[in-house]
Amino acid sequence: MIPLLIFYVHIVGITAAFTSEYQKEGLSAGFLSVGFFVLIFSVGWSISSFMLKYLIDAPGFGLWLNRDTLALVILTVCEGFFYFFYFKESDEQTAHGKITSM
Repeated sequence: MIPLLIFYVHIVGITAAFTSEYQKEGLSAGFLSVGFFVLIFSVGWSISSFMLKYLIDAPGFGLWLNRDTLALVILTVCEGFFYFFYFKESDEQTAHGKITSM
């Protein structure tokens, strides 16, 4: 159940990233942000699974929080911090009128 919620959060995030970049820069920038999102997710999941393989046994902390689920949770938290700063509009850009809000 937890991995399903995490995948749902990622689908919503991909949609938001595509929509945001599409409105700012166009269709190609929207698809580029989706590709970037998928790349970071796939590589991050592989790295977090690899690291947890040596720290935690496969059953993990029970049925709902096994090693794979814990790897996805750690990945999602790290991605949340990364995407917050990556997609954040700087105050300089909005003050100089480079990015207009609707």
